[in-house]
Amino acid sequence: MPVDPPQKTVRYIQPLGPRILVRLVKLDARSDAGLYLPEGVKEKNAQALYGEVVEVARAEAGEEDKTLGANVSGVPLGAFVLFPKEDGLPVPWDDELRLLEVKSVYAIVEEVEPDDLQ
Repeated sequence: MPVDPPQKTVRYIQPLGPRILVRLVKLDARSDAGLYLPEGVKEKNAQALYGEVVEVARAEAGEEDKTLGANVSGVPLGAFVLFPKEDGLPVPWDDELRLLEVKSVYAIVEEVEPDDLQ
């Protein structure tokens, strides 16, 4: 009799307070000179990490002057951010996720296609 594989648990993270959930974005593995670097070398030498905001802190019932579910982090959902590589709490079950305090965000990065710069 075939055995069904166990169902995988799905976890949903809701940041609390002034925090955001960021998924790390892998950048090009080439050096500025065009040489391909072994995996991890660029990240090891980097001082900051780059990620996409996948969840934000939201207002809860009872908070004054805020709509239930409104973004209270101050960082837009889907934004790309730059933050120190030492900051942020790695999520135990997903190495690509970091729970990050908003004060640790250095910048929001806007990605623009080269054709749009003209």
